[in-house]
Amino acid sequence: MIKDRCLILFVKYPERGKVKSRLAAHWTNDFAAGLYENFVRDIISTLERGSFNFRIYFYPPEKEEEIKKLWGAKYQYAAQSGADLGPRMKNAFLQEFAAGFAKVVLIGSDCPDLPADIIEESFRALENKTGSVIGPSADGGYYLIGFRKDDFCPEIFSGVEWGEASVLEKTMNILCSGEHQPAILPQWRDIDRREDLDDLIKRSVDTPFADSQTMKFLRDNNFVQ
Repeated sequence: MIKDRCLILFVKYPERGKVKSRLAAHWTNDFAAGLYENFVRDIISTLERGSFNFRIYFYPPEKEEEIKKLWGAKYQYAAQSGADLGPRMKNAFLQEFAAGFAKVVLIGSDCPDLPADIIEESFRALENKTGSVIGPSADGGYYLIGFRKDDFCPEIFSGVEWGEASVLEKTMNILCSGEHQPAILPQWRDIDRREDLDDLIKRSVDTPFADSQTMKFLRDNNFVQ
């Protein structure tokens, strides 16, 4: 493990009716919440094999005990702080830089099959003196963002309509206006809509992810044979 690397994982407590609403609209709140629980389990499993420290930033803050029971008390946790997603991400970066980490990467919990190689690639980019790194998602946002401490750019977390297709474009405009050009990772796909879930199932056949907790949950719910 490399001591100056930190991976931040943003998660939400899977309260019925408050996670994966677009998936719940096609099925049920119980299904969407259960699916999300397993997304996080699979992401944590990937992070456990990484060459970095990782901390799970959760929301809402009052659900800390329930979250630890759900995903395991052995991990490092911190509450997300801020009025909305942008300030929460900015504050998480600031907290980890203040803790002494020189390279910090943040991911969300919408890509359960995100490969460990891509996360490692993001840290290698920062090791190579690149000031920032970003992973574009297929919906016009990004699934990963990372910075070296001296090149942190908090401006990207302000004035953004999160969830809109313009998030990546606006973020890139700010990052590319600085001294360092961001490293660009391969595109990946968030699982937010019915077609995203269909694509996840199709691309996971005959891959290691076929044995994941997410795919087991889908088989148990008769989505996969």
